[in-house]
Amino acid sequence: MDSSKLGSVPEEEQHRKESNKPVVSAFASLPDRRPTKSSEKYSPLDWSGFFDREEDVCIPDSNDVFHLYMAGTEGPVVFCLHGGGYSGLSFALSASKIKEKARVVAMDLRGHGKSSTENDLDLSIETMCNDVFAVLKALYGDSPPAIVLAGHSMGGSVAVHIAAKKTLRSLAGLVVVDVVEGTAMASLVHMQKILSGRMQHFSSIEKAIEWSVRGGSLRNIDSARVSIPTTLKYDDSKNCYVYRARLEETEQYWRGWYEGLSEKFLSSPVPKLLLLAGTDRLDRALTIGQMQGKFQMVVVRHTGHAIQEDVPDEFAILIINFISRNRIGPHGVEIPGLARPKPAQAQGQSPAQTKS
Repeated sequence: MDSSKLGSVPEEEQHRKESNKPVVSAFASLPDRRPTKSSEKYSPLDWSGFFDREEDVCIPDSNDVFHLYMAGTEGPVVFCLHGGGYSGLSFALSASKIKEKARVVAMDLRGHGKSSTENDLDLSIETMCNDVFAVLKALYGDSPPAIVLAGHSMGGSVAVHIAAKKTLRSLAGLVVVDVVEGTAMASLVHMQKILSGRMQHFSSIEKAIEWSVRGGSLRNIDSARVSIPTTLKYDDSKNCYVYRARLEETEQYWRGWYEGLSEKFLSSPVPKLLLLAGTDRLDRALTIGQMQGKFQMVVVRHTGHAIQEDVPDEFAILIINFISRNRIGPHGVEIPGLARPKPAQAQGQSPAQTKS
């Protein structure tokens, strides 16, 4: 779903079909080798210009190490989960804005980015949920701050499953970016074809960045320059960059990411925001739920599947407004002129609203 690879490929492909655009992926390169001379326009940008720091979290009683990018010093924590084939840096540009009002933690999921696990191919929904719980436990112990889970595509499905478990006591909000059960399930049958049909090798990081932008997988050059490098790794035997995430080998888990996703999303007992890149993405359950005001919905126009990358400033504003509207955090986030929630919304439901 997502042009990212895992939980994102199916949806991204569907989106591309609808727009009659060639299938491309948002995967990019993880550089450890000297890039060939290419246009500066596509040269990598360092993450440090957007996040404040990075950190490796070692999970006790295992050899699993998860890489995190962090920003901000106060306020609730917006915990970001990327789509399949992407990395935590998918949220870099938006994090540089969100951190003005809240903290941001973006995690490289198992088999992605700079994270390293005993089994990078175990992308079952249960394993990925357990990974997030383990990282949160390592970061905050038994007293986590107010947390807003923000997940894109595959990461959105992980966020929904975690919220539906109702065991993360400090969970205060759920933001799902461009993933809907019906669309994702329908496109799973095409996923292997999508993965095999994309460009497989890149002579340099610059070439990978250029390909992702020119192919339409990502529409924001600066975001691609930050996020693409950690989505590939250098293959010495082939003398080129290849995809870091081996999504094509994880097919057994794909259905588990999306089955029952709509009902789980609707049953999550926290304020919910669904961001979509197209108006035709809602399935029946979500359409009914949206009409009943069970969640807030925003359709972000003129963007591709990776909303947080294509329009990072708008994405950041939507996140901050969501936090403020629902008074998330010790004192909430005060934004002058923003309407406060009505008493009925204190139960964790936000009014449904669509942005054109």
